[in-house]
Formats: sequence, structure tokens, C-alpha cells
Amino acid sequence: MSPITKILSAITTGVFAAHASAEPLAVGAAIPAVAQKNQDGVTVNVAETGATSYLLVYFYPKSDTPGCTKQACSLRDSYAVLTEKGVKTLGVSMDSVKAQKAFKDKYQLPFDLLADEDGVVVTAFGVPKILGFAKRQAFLFKEGKLVWRDLAASTEQQAADVLKVISGNP
Repeated sequence: MSPITKILSAITTGVFAAHASAEPLAVGAAIPAVAQKNQDGVTVNVAETGATSYLLVYFYPKSDTPGCTKQACSLRDSYAVLTEKGVKTLGVSMDSVKAQKAFKDKYQLPFDLLADEDGVVVTAFGVPKILGFAKRQAFLFKEGKLVWRDLAASTEQQAADVLKVISGNP
């Protein structure tokens, strides 16, 4: 296959994959019962993680890229406040375990990053994929039920947006 054919194939696949994804979770929906490896290769059960507290599951296209780094660092910089409010955080991209580990270490991120290489978590949440990358979105659960979603998630304001929701001022 020629390079141009490969590029056109990737673009076509990406466009159709974005349209083929399920609808995003609706407010009130339960956390999907999915599990994926984190940056250390340890399997994390998403539903169990958020069963008894707040859980923010945020999706980003690619580790260690400008927008994704701003989003992660926003959550890192507000981690103490979020944790004090009972919020657990999981970042998800379709990167490898190795890439997630490097990203977490480089920016000293205090929360798990899931390596969703096969798209299981992305698909379960109904997050669109474009050219093999998850779209930036965020989902906040309280005791296992979706209470807020941001289908065009912010980068540097991600933590502030979550804190507004928790305080009742979305």
C-alpha cells in the first residue's frame, strides 16, 4: 500500500470511527464496568474506583502534547483540593502503558493514567475517536452515577470546571 493510500485509509477510518462510536453517557448513567491497565501495568476497575465517591474520568488525545499537558497539569495543580472534596481522578488516552508512565513521571501527575490502547474504555463511555485518538471529554460521577459531563473538555480550566460542579455552581 502506498503512503498516500495509507493516509487516505487512516483518514477514512478515523472519520467513520468518530461517527460509529456510541452516544456519550447520559447524566444519571452508571459508571461503565470496564477495566484497563494504568501506567504501571496494574489493572484498574473503573466502576469499582468510583463506587463510593466522586470520580472524574477525563479523556485526552495524546500524552505529552500541549493541550493534554495543560489539562493534566490543571488537575495535578488542584489535586489536593479535588482530593479534599472526595474526587478521585483517572486520565484516559489510547497511548501505551509506557507512554502513560513517561507522561505521569515527566509532569509528576498524582493520579492514574489508563492506557486504553484497544479503546475499550473510550468505547464504553461513547467518546468519539478521530484518527485513532480519543476526543477530549470529561465525566464526573458521584457514587457510581454520572452527575456531569463536558463533551468539549477544557484544557487549563478542567479542575476549575469540576470544582464549580461540586460546589453547585456549574
